[in-house]
Amino acid sequence: MFYREAGDFKTNYADDNQTFPIKFDRYRYYALMLFAFIAVPFLINDYWVNAIFLPFLIYSIAAIGLNILVGYCGQVSLGTGGFMAVGAYACYKLMTSFPEISIFIHVLLAGGVTALVGVLFGLPSLRIKGFYLAVATLAAQFFLVWLFNRVPWFYNYSASGQISAPERTVFGVAVTGPNTSAWATYLFCLVLLTIVGLIARNLTRGTQGRKWMAIRDMDIAAEIIGVNPLKAKLSAFAVSSFFIGVAGALYFSVYLGAVEVGEAFGINQSFLVLFMIIIGGLGSIFGSFAGAAFLVLMPVLLKNLLVGGLGWPTDIAAHLEFLIVGALIIVFLIAEPHGLAQLWRVAKEKLRLWPFPH
Repeated sequence: MFYREAGDFKTNYADDNQTFPIKFDRYRYYALMLFAFIAVPFLINDYWVNAIFLPFLIYSIAAIGLNILVGYCGQVSLGTGGFMAVGAYACYKLMTSFPEISIFIHVLLAGGVTALVGVLFGLPSLRIKGFYLAVATLAAQFFLVWLFNRVPWFYNYSASGQISAPERTVFGVAVTGPNTSAWATYLFCLVLLTIVGLIARNLTRGTQGRKWMAIRDMDIAAEIIGVNPLKAKLSAFAVSSFFIGVAGALYFSVYLGAVEVGEAFGINQSFLVLFMIIIGGLGSIFGSFAGAAFLVLMPVLLKNLLVGGLGWPTDIAAHLEFLIVGALIIVFLIAEPHGLAQLWRVAKEKLRLWPFPH
């Protein structure tokens, strides 16, 4: 009976157009954010951060970026792993070349470099779309991985070919390197995710978001009514690549610490982020969070339940994970193309209308 709109009056357009127009939703959101920023850092340990929280936060940023391009603008992309690699290597070069600058600035600049690369590889979208655009971005994925493998300058001529994040601090607290604390890395990624989420939410609800959705629904009609396809598509590639580059920089510097491009940013990474937005829901910021949470939590749950609890072999649990993900993708594409986000919206509507049928 608490989830009601009775007495929740709107007196202006700004109130009526809020992200959370129902008071219960707003209070729940504020409570969740307070809990995440104030309580969680004191409750977590290294296992929780490395196994659950950091992957969820970083993949949520990548999923938001890909969802802007695929879900909101309708431009199919299979090059997410390559763009994450651009963010990682740009962050590495900045960290080693300018050690006196804050890691926060390095991560944002790495996102900016990735945005420029994304615009470059987004140019074919002006002439091709659909399957052919997917193939073009897939070519970008393989080209970028090959480039970072073959040009020693990107990994500072290291004999192993790996890049390792040096120690960097924020307000005197290490967030990269071997001496990090669990709460520090968690808060650093959470702050960046909050910034990315707010920017993405405001962009998709504003004029730019409407242009992207017009291009997605019918690009010819959008051009007739005054939407510039060149600016709309390239801006979607730029914003999407910026967020994905930030995720790649965090994935390398904060989460893994040392990476080899073929293993960390291969084609599997691109498909993983794509599956997140398919399961979570295309064209939904909440769907990006839901898909990232599902694909991060499911392997941990299966490992603890099947391997730790029932004693199953590890390989069987891993194969079962692939079966579940594949089955869910088929089910969602056929039965509910808008994914977990739509299921959440339906559940909320049921709560608002209960116990009445209409």
